[in-house]
Amino acid sequence: MSALPREHLFVALGPQRYRVERPWGDIPPGAGQVTDVSCDAAGRVYVQLRIDAYVDAEGPAIVVLEPDGRRCAAWGGAEVLDGHMASVHPDGRVFAVDRDAHEIIIFDAAGRRLGGLGKRHVQGQPFNAPSDVAFAPDGTIYVADGYGNAQVHRFSAAGEHLGAWGRPGAGPGEFSVPHAVWVLPDGRVAVTDRENHRVQIFTAEGTHLLDIRDLFRPMDVHGAPGGALYVTDQVPRLSLFDPTSGALLGRCRPVLNGAHGMWRAEGSGVLYLAELTPNRLTRLVPSD
Repeated sequence: MSALPREHLFVALGPQRYRVERPWGDIPPGAGQVTDVSCDAAGRVYVQLRIDAYVDAEGPAIVVLEPDGRRCAAWGGAEVLDGHMASVHPDGRVFAVDRDAHEIIIFDAAGRRLGGLGKRHVQGQPFNAPSDVAFAPDGTIYVADGYGNAQVHRFSAAGEHLGAWGRPGAGPGEFSVPHAVWVLPDGRVAVTDRENHRVQIFTAEGTHLLDIRDLFRPMDVHGAPGGALYVTDQVPRLSLFDPTSGALLGRCRPVLNGAHGMWRAEGSGVLYLAELTPNRLTRLVPSD
């Protein structure tokens, strides 16, 4: 936990003002890079840590924090080799993207492995260095795939592969590093097409609808109140967009070098930002 600052910084997105708190949470020092963050229904915060399994000492892949920042659990280091992103399912399961192992590992809330998507250590079945995972209101699972591939995969709620869309390029429905994915309440799918400097919006089945631009290497995308979208990029900025028109609704600079991952806690409205450089978690607390 950090000492109190001399004074707080504040940022605003549209009409909402936030108090900036950084670094936040009892994350073990030297345990790995903070690459992503997610929250469960109770407000607990799941922080994804990445290590290099060849040279770094084994440490937890997921650190769990209480809403006040106290550490309550840490696990996953023996199972996850290259943690990239992690998302908590509405039912409490944790989906951890083991990027260079080409697998999405599914854990229960206590860190016990339940199963996975993709064939571990085998490229193309179906992943090639996947990057992120998200869930639709109807239970459909979407995976951004990612570094060695240029696709978005769809799975049923039970894990059956339903198909994929995308190919390398810069046109509609093409990708150069589909880095993050989010599903809107109406089922539309938002994908950060990082090296093409845009977010693409699709129907649930993959029909291209819209490009959101005015971004530089967008890193993560997440749902905002009213069906809007938060997007982090490497300017660094946090932006708020209308996903139907692409209009910019607000923008701020809450971190030093860009947030790799992001999550909004339901109920409190707190925004969590996972930073790689410097290595920490930043919290944006709604303020009057």
